[in-house]
Amino acid sequence: MNANWHAHYTRWNECKSLDPALRQQLTAMHADEKQLADCFSAPIAFGTGGMRGVMEPGINRINLYTIRKASAGLALYLLETYPDLAVKKVVIAYDSRKHSQLFAKEAAKVLGQYGITTCIFNQLTPTPLLSFAVRHFCACAGIVITASHNPPEYNGYKVYGADGGQITLATAERLMEHIVAAGNELEITPADEQELCKNGLLHYIDDSLLHAYLEKVKQLRVHPDFSPAIREQVKIVFTPLHGTTHDSITRGLKWFGYTQVSVVEEQAVPDPNFSTVASPNPEEPEAFRLAISYAKKVDADLIMGTDPDGDRLGVLVKNQAGDYIVLTGNQLGALLLHYLLNTKQKKGELPSNGIVLKTIVTSEMGRAIAADFGVSTEDTLTGFKYIGEKIEAYEKSGAYVFQFGYEESYGYLIGDFVRDKDAVQTALLLADMCAYYKAEHKSLDDTLNDLFNRYGHYAEELISFTCKGADGMQKISATMSSLRNQPPSHIASHPIIAIEDYASRIRTDCQTRTSTPLTLPASDTIKYFFHDQSWFCVRPSGTEPKIKIYFGVNGTSKQDSQEKLFTLKQAVLQLLGL
Repeated sequence: MNANWHAHYTRWNECKSLDPALRQQLTAMHADEKQLADCFSAPIAFGTGGMRGVMEPGINRINLYTIRKASAGLALYLLETYPDLAVKKVVIAYDSRKHSQLFAKEAAKVLGQYGITTCIFNQLTPTPLLSFAVRHFCACAGIVITASHNPPEYNGYKVYGADGGQITLATAERLMEHIVAAGNELEITPADEQELCKNGLLHYIDDSLLHAYLEKVKQLRVHPDFSPAIREQVKIVFTPLHGTTHDSITRGLKWFGYTQVSVVEEQAVPDPNFSTVASPNPEEPEAFRLAISYAKKVDADLIMGTDPDGDRLGVLVKNQAGDYIVLTGNQLGALLLHYLLNTKQKKGELPSNGIVLKTIVTSEMGRAIAADFGVSTEDTLTGFKYIGEKIEAYEKSGAYVFQFGYEESYGYLIGDFVRDKDAVQTALLLADMCAYYKAEHKSLDDTLNDLFNRYGHYAEELISFTCKGADGMQKISATMSSLRNQPPSHIASHPIIAIEDYASRIRTDCQTRTSTPLTLPASDTIKYFFHDQSWFCVRPSGTEPKIKIYFGVNGTSKQDSQEKLFTLKQAVLQLLGL
């Protein structure tokens, strides 16, 4: 056995007060050296997305003790950053996963031990409401216990800053230093919950927060004057996929006047096992199997589904043949963007310095739509935290007024009172958009085709390859090194005209052989461009052992774009040997 991980394992194994459930798991794996080495080899990583992992014993896993240690590190960081904590507080939310409520309370009790006041939701809460609550309560930080749409055995711990956005890389690095300084995770003692409540260091957030949030969403409506008759014509099927959004979205839809709403009952009750789906991910069409059967029974116009923590929204719409088709994240983003900008322009409410924020792997169709309305578009790195940072920066400088932010992976933001992707506000505005076009005797599928005919037939796709273990990580690293050391000049006989390497932060013009600096932060990502507006981008995942390849094309017709996309994919995968 390697002495380093063995020392950590021994420390845990000899801990007499170890949690009984973790003791049972540890005993069961005592003969599996490979698993033990993985559980105890190194502390679980803490990045801008916090930490995420399988719930098992060990310093490289999510469990009671790593949650306590992360919370102690956060406490030390906050004490250093905010000397006057008398008026500061931390908001904590949790999703429907196993132990999420327990972990949330443990975080609150550890923070309370350091004299830090916490406000914890008294029920399952979508991540965007945590972002809203941080700003609403003027808190200095937020925590959400979630692993998004990962498998049931996962959980996680995400930290938000005072602006309500996910923490920056610099903050994550500083936090990790404090987590290390917090010492032996087995010796961190949380305070007593009742004593914290008695001393005013622990508060529970009631239903009034959701009411305040929905009031803010109500102000985003660009068509608040729809007649009840129009809204009553819209038939919606909604599934929270066993997660946290049932109350917020059903109440919001009712408040917005939508009465023809069918909830997928089998998926309405929170379930940590996500028992009706292979994956609780609205990006996966299979997750909507039950919802489609509901939609066919009621002849629904629209199917909506959220991931467990409520920040991503997947949508299916009915086409002219009566079938329910998936809208990609890029397509729904284009529909929402055009709907919002077009309506604001007609009402004279579109600012002269509006801006749309999207990621570098999100469709260029959004840029074309925004330009048509005189609105600027700016790219960020992948990850909604970067969009949140830009919103904050432009709010302070006044250079731009935020209009819309989105990413291809089903994340959208309309109102900046939240600083993360928000499936709840998007779902409610989506219902309004559906009603608007239905009043014009058009479906969302019809409207999307109109946009394609006007702006170009954009098509995109993401292909991910899972590369587990040390061998997998080596393969990912070798692929990225090969692309940098031997950059391709052609793909399928088409010359590459430019390469953007976000690790070196350099854009290279392949025709003139000149280089210009990129202003975005460093990232292990490379993007390639072609004459015909096609592009592809390669990056390792930041949260999973995967390498991701994104593709984008623009064609003269649906068939043309699909043919371009197929050719590009085949050539790139052959180049990468995948």
